[in-house]
Amino acid sequence: MSLTTSIVLFAISAVVIGIVGTRLTRVVDELADRTGLGEALAGAVLLGMATSLSGIVLSFTAALEGQPELAMSNALGGIAVQTLFLTVADICLRRVNLEHAAASLGNLMQGTLLLCMLALILVGSYSPELTLWSIHPVTPLLVLGYFLGLRIVRQGQTYPMWKPARTRETKEDVPDEASKKNSLIVLWLSFLLMALILGITGWLLQRTATVIAMQTGMSQAAVGVLLTSIVTSLPELVTSVAAVRRGALTLAVGGIIGGNAFDTLFAAASDIAYREGSIYHAISHEVLLWVALSLLMTGVLLLGLLRRQTYGFADIGFESAILIGLYLTGAVIVLSGG
Repeated sequence: MSLTTSIVLFAISAVVIGIVGTRLTRVVDELADRTGLGEALAGAVLLGMATSLSGIVLSFTAALEGQPELAMSNALGGIAVQTLFLTVADICLRRVNLEHAAASLGNLMQGTLLLCMLALILVGSYSPELTLWSIHPVTPLLVLGYFLGLRIVRQGQTYPMWKPARTRETKEDVPDEASKKNSLIVLWLSFLLMALILGITGWLLQRTATVIAMQTGMSQAAVGVLLTSIVTSLPELVTSVAAVRRGALTLAVGGIIGGNAFDTLFAAASDIAYREGSIYHAISHEVLLWVALSLLMTGVLLLGLLRRQTYGFADIGFESAILIGLYLTGAVIVLSGG
């Protein structure tokens, strides 16, 4: 495949991901109302998983072909850029800071789960390089921790021990009566079809990204962090902005945080696919930087959700301004090779 063809296919995949991701928001919002999951949990489980399919297919395929740097940098770079995308959604909500209006116990618990999952990846990288069938012990712990965390989140929402204070700017998660016009069967089939399309684009992106890295001389880490992670994260961007415009503010934040928590499973899937040992020990410090950066960005986001600043600099919260600075700093470090 030539470089020109790869770039064209890369761009086409980005457009497809953007269009499908936009339509997916409406379907998940309706499913959240019809199934009783609520926007925070539906954003984490349904929207988060579906919009992450293109990324997980890319990481799994890259690891299977012996490209650990591309696999892990795509996953970890995606978490950072998706957190950054919340600042775009915040900008689109002009009347108030998004983190103020989308206060939710579910989103706070999802963010805490994300911190634990990212920390576990770091533990894997600095632990002894022990494997069973080329799978590191941290991999099953990631999977177990994720699903156990989802259970704890659901229990916390069912029997909450505290609730965020309500203000006139707080957007309640109230089911939309208009959503009942579509049958559950139609909604689920639409959801599965769009999820399949996103998965196929992820496979195509891995092929084109490999060619771009080889023919431009960019490192796999740089391609993963600054190209594929951004493109495979486009659904999170468009769905968050679309959710804000629909008034589903909890879904907008929950889709990002929940998607990020699910994205940590990219590492588990990549370790299973990587047949040359532990993938946690096959990546460079350049990739591990993005684990630390994602931890820091998530911590800042949680501070914003807890502080709930009504207004801030340029009509965005302090957390959004800090997130922009952190991501740009990480991008400069990657581009400078250090």
